[in-house]
Amino acid sequence: MWRYGSAGDATITKPLNIAIAGCGIAGMATALLLARDGHRITVFERFDQPRPIGSGLILQPTGLAVLDQLGLADAAIASGQRIDRLIGLAGSRVVLDVRYSFLRRIAAFGIGIHRSALFALLHDQLEPAGVSVVTAREIRGIERRDGGAWLCFAQGGADGPFDLVVDSLGTRSTLAPQVGRDLRYGALWTNVSLTDGFDPNALSQRYHRASVMAGVLPIGAPAGSSAMEAALFWSLRACDHAEWIERGLDHWKEAVHALWPQTSPLLDQIRTADALTFARYAHKTLHQPVGDRLIHIGDSWHSASPQLGQGANMALLDAYAVARGLRVSDELSGALMQAAAMRRTHVRLYQVLTAVLTPVYQSDSRLIPLVRDWLMGPASKVWPLTSLQGALVAGLVGTPLRRLGIDFALRQRRG
Repeated sequence: MWRYGSAGDATITKPLNIAIAGCGIAGMATALLLARDGHRITVFERFDQPRPIGSGLILQPTGLAVLDQLGLADAAIASGQRIDRLIGLAGSRVVLDVRYSFLRRIAAFGIGIHRSALFALLHDQLEPAGVSVVTAREIRGIERRDGGAWLCFAQGGADGPFDLVVDSLGTRSTLAPQVGRDLRYGALWTNVSLTDGFDPNALSQRYHRASVMAGVLPIGAPAGSSAMEAALFWSLRACDHAEWIERGLDHWKEAVHALWPQTSPLLDQIRTADALTFARYAHKTLHQPVGDRLIHIGDSWHSASPQLGQGANMALLDAYAVARGLRVSDELSGALMQAAAMRRTHVRLYQVLTAVLTPVYQSDSRLIPLVRDWLMGPASKVWPLTSLQGALVAGLVGTPLRRLGIDFALRQRRG
């Protein structure tokens, strides 16, 4: 039921009545930013109880900068684990070695964090900020009538009118045209207790060609515990997932152990296949994220392989752009276009980079990983490529914070 058109040239009468579609990281951050600017915010969630989906992620300096605008950066840092390095080996060869210190700038680390911890950090702020959350509402489309936008639900009925709808429903949003393509490779994810033998301040990966990749990301201790956990992931073609289930857990453990024997204590903690979640990925970029009283953010606008680890961070930047656009413009369509313009260069750049780099680590090619292991790996240890890699991983290529007018420093923060 999506359609695009002009939002008109009406002057914004504040506060606006705004609907946020989706109670994920992007939706909650947008809701908090807009509520603190005085707008009336309602978040619609399809589940009976909002909950995080996924295992762990790295908050980059970009995402931390937005959380800082919400006064939540220090809490996020305390909830996660400082990451100083990304290290990847193919056999005994180091083919990826990215250190935040190579940046030689203030933003000098990432934070590995449970998705559940980040979710709770944002969710706990909604009620104090005056944000209303409506659950068990699966959105099937949007209509424009009575001078506003109405959300239509799969259960029947509609809610509105809203001055603005922010779509944060994700890659397969029912409010956005379905563009792009599903990626051939996905990944199995689970959380385990981190054992000795792993760098607690590094994302560690192992590769066999480009068709097999395993990773261990320290993500801090869950609430009420002092035991550090890690997200364990394993790349898998989507078409092979059914076969993976049929072959059983032990067969998979043997494959992981053969690639990376040090993971045995982690594998021993996994008792059933249900402990692992298979995530599918898509590469999608909307040509125009702005419609009539509508803006798409996060994966609803741009989704990609998680190779550069930018999904949640890009979504947080989008959320801030929406808030800033509404602050600096007195006209709705102009505010939305300004929000998109502040993000478009950074989004396009990282969508291209992800598309180019994904086959290097997830593909069936035999030639590409040879080039990676024997040429790219050694070359990447030489300045200025060391600094460039650090900036890529940190999400700072394309100066996204400057475009949003955010001045953020990590130097005084403990990490």
